[in-house]
Amino acid sequence: MRAVVTRVSRASVKIDGQVVGQIGRGYLVLLGVGPEDTVQTAQRMAEKICNLRVFEDDGGKMNLNLAAVGGSILAVSQFTLYADTSSRRPGFSGAAKPELAIPLYEKFKECCREKGFEVQQGVFGADMEVESVNDGPVTILFELV
Repeated sequence: MRAVVTRVSRASVKIDGQVVGQIGRGYLVLLGVGPEDTVQTAQRMAEKICNLRVFEDDGGKMNLNLAAVGGSILAVSQFTLYADTSSRRPGFSGAAKPELAIPLYEKFKECCREKGFEVQQGVFGADMEVESVNDGPVTILFELV
């Protein structure tokens, strides 16, 4: 499982011009699922991201996690994180098929909600417009196998 996590002051996702998910302060999570991923992978990814300490404390140090700042998560499925870039035209056969990816994307969101976070989302497989106001910018890449 791969994730690109960006600290944002706000983020939203639109489909056909309609907002389907939006948050204020928190994380925009672009989440890709690989063919070897499991429920445990999704649980571990949620644990890592929800406990990530990249918000500044009173001393200006990145020391606070999402709970400490009352943040939310906007989770967007992103199979392109598994792109094979060995040629000019990327291939995506390294990403999990929807029958595996959808349940694990759902499990990731469920785990984040169980930890007490508001989780907004895009729509799996839809053509989406994602907007974000990056805070910092702080962007972290996660990869779990």
